[in-house]
Amino acid sequence: MSEEGVDPRRRRLLAITTGLGLVGSVYAAVPFVASMAPSARARAAGAPVEVDISKLELGQLLTEEWRGKPVWILRRTPEMLKLLPQVEPQLVDPKSEVTDQQPAYAKNPTRSLKPEIMIVVGICTHLGCSPDKRLAAGPASGLGEDWPGGFFCPCHGSKFDLAGRVFKNVPAPRNLVVPPHMYLSDTRILIGEDKNKGAA
Repeated sequence: MSEEGVDPRRRRLLAITTGLGLVGSVYAAVPFVASMAPSARARAAGAPVEVDISKLELGQLLTEEWRGKPVWILRRTPEMLKLLPQVEPQLVDPKSEVTDQQPAYAKNPTRSLKPEIMIVVGICTHLGCSPDKRLAAGPASGLGEDWPGGFFCPCHGSKFDLAGRVFKNVPAPRNLVVPPHMYLSDTRILIGEDKNKGAA
């Protein structure tokens, strides 16, 4: 039958049916595609976590969760960065020689990809307590005149500097862990994945 002989009502019905079929397909596909995103349980089990640090101010610490553990992101001030080399003689592993505590790209004096941004898992390497943030140097920290700023574990007295490196003569044997991470942009970090190894 030629196109001229097709009933206009039938053509309209065909167009409407096709349109409804396309809308229905999209409507059915949305939950399917959404179901492929990692669940909260999967994220807690280790899926990478994307973090926006655009509002993180100098000296401010942000806590995110990855694999059920707190991850600290600290924007260090220039003064904090100046203190890092000064405390090295007081540290167990100032050069971060124990390689399983951080990715290779964080084996440097600041233990970071960008010196001003510290990223560590906030769990003490002694028995798994979460240390207190004692970022202020000196007596304001409650840890004495010579405290350079860092983290203090209230459970057994372990101390860590502003790069997560452990001080000598405390129970914790190792530095705080630096998780795998990468920068997606200047203000977005992906924790739990990096360009070298993929997801951890």
